Amino acid sequence: MEYNGMAHNHGALTVREKMVRRGVTTLTDKELLETIAGIGTNSFDAKQIARDISVIEKKHGVDNITIDDLITIKGIGVAKATLIFASLEFWRRRFIKNYKPIIDSPDEAAKQFDDMKHRKQETVAIITLDGARRLINRHTISVGTLTSSLVHPREVFYPAIEDRAASIIIAHNHPSGMLVVSEQDREVTKRIKDTGELLGIPLDDHLIITATGYVSAA
Repeated sequence: MEYNGMAHNHGALTVREKMVRRGVTTLTDKELLETIAGIGTNSFDAKQIARDISVIEKKHGVDNITIDDLITIKGIGVAKATLIFASLEFWRRRFIKNYKPIIDSPDEAAKQFDDMKHRKQETVAIITLDGARRLINRHTISVGTLTSSLVHPREVFYPAIEDRAASIIIAHNHPSGMLVVSEQDREVTKRIKDTGELLGIPLDDHLIITATGYVSAA
């Protein structure tokens, strides 16, 4: 006998029965996914759906799964995808993001680029922020001499769009140790800032990092 894709097996507890009788903490990660995937499922095995979700989660990371990713799984339509996605989003908001800092000052922003202080090559990186100014991700944009062509807005904002960022902060290091804002730095800042305004993802700051500190080029 099957009930929403979960079979009774010679008296063995189904995942739902196990959760009710023994508590939700006794379920494995895949059993939790199976419970979510099994709701409303008649034609497809919830265990297989759970396995497919697990594969996507390992590939992209739970913080980066999209509804489109879920819809690609056989047996998941828009209704089920939105249910699963809402469950994952609730988890992200309540738990995952609590481990990520709020970037509410230049000092907090500079901490996210601390590893760039002693690099011998000029490196450009960004951090993406949500609407509460909480860190979403950090991305390396380029390694090499800073030029307006190298730091193209396309390369800067592609990960920001992927992260659904509310704003970004860009940074690059000066291997020379000179904590000075050059004309080239200002040109790059203006180009990125103008593009951000058009896209609705504002540039909050552009930091120049050296071994002795940082300065804003914004």
